[in-house]
Amino acid sequence: MDDSRMKSVLEMCRGAFMERADYEMSRAISNILDENTDPCAKRKITITLELKPDDTRQNIALNCTAKSALAPTKPVTTFLYVADADTVVEMAPQIPGQTDLYGNEQESRPLLKLVK
Repeated sequence: MDDSRMKSVLEMCRGAFMERADYEMSRAISNILDENTDPCAKRKITITLELKPDDTRQNIALNCTAKSALAPTKPVTTFLYVADADTVVEMAPQIPGQTDLYGNEQESRPLLKLVK
């Protein structure tokens, strides 16, 4: 048999199997570079090859699925101050009207929209 015609299973389907793996690898790398995720969290790529032979055992359907388990975004936290039943404001370190380090005026604190 001619060894030059031998291919890895990942090269089958005109390279589509390898393309799926490369796509998930790109997603994992983007997730690692995302500042909103934990840089040390593990990411996982799973490639599943599913073989389904017919009843003659001569024809085999080969499906490839690639999926990734990425790190979730880091949680962000704020604090709310309840003034009364209708007034809830976000607690923020700025003082409305004060000038920040860049010469901009601080905005007033946002009010929480309460749906009743």
